[in-house]
Amino acid sequence: MSSQSSVPESLTRFKNLLLTGSPGCGKTTVLERVAEHLGDYRLAGFMTLELREHGQRVGFEAVGLGGRRSILAHVRFRSLVSVGRYGVEPDRLVPLIEEEMARPPGTVDACLIDEIGKMECHCPQFIEIMCRLLEGPVPLVASIALRGGGFIAEVKNRSDVQVVEVTQGNRDTLPEQIAAWVKQRTAEANTP
Repeated sequence: MSSQSSVPESLTRFKNLLLTGSPGCGKTTVLERVAEHLGDYRLAGFMTLELREHGQRVGFEAVGLGGRRSILAHVRFRSLVSVGRYGVEPDRLVPLIEEEMARPPGTVDACLIDEIGKMECHCPQFIEIMCRLLEGPVPLVASIALRGGGFIAEVKNRSDVQVVEVTQGNRDTLPEQIAAWVKQRTAEANTP
């Protein structure tokens, strides 16, 4: 993508934009800044934020763009599902999904999802709503795990998806470019 706020030609044919990269590369920060650039748009989705205690990461919390919070994974969760050292309670995502991502048609301009990752993919309702969002008319910007099989690989291989790697070199210019892309896609969707 170029460093200007115009929409690169390579993105104009895609409806879904996925951000990937190594952990800590800035995917969440890029999405947060995209949301700031789209302040007057009706956005749905959530961010996945680290939970820290005494400077150490102990879990992850999903925070809806409307404010609902849900701890998804924690080192103290005793769960049948785990990712790394974290116990994952996938059902904790369901209320957030219902509030943020299952809104009626015509009430959302764009969806921002952080992230399509291993923890989230343990929730069947998450996979179901992601499939609907990917197929639906609303532009979707999501971060996605750099590695992963199953649903993660399926999403990356869709023909209507553009995958962009977030790097130190592009993470500062991406938010404005992505916001311009969302605005263009939204204008096209609203043109009779």
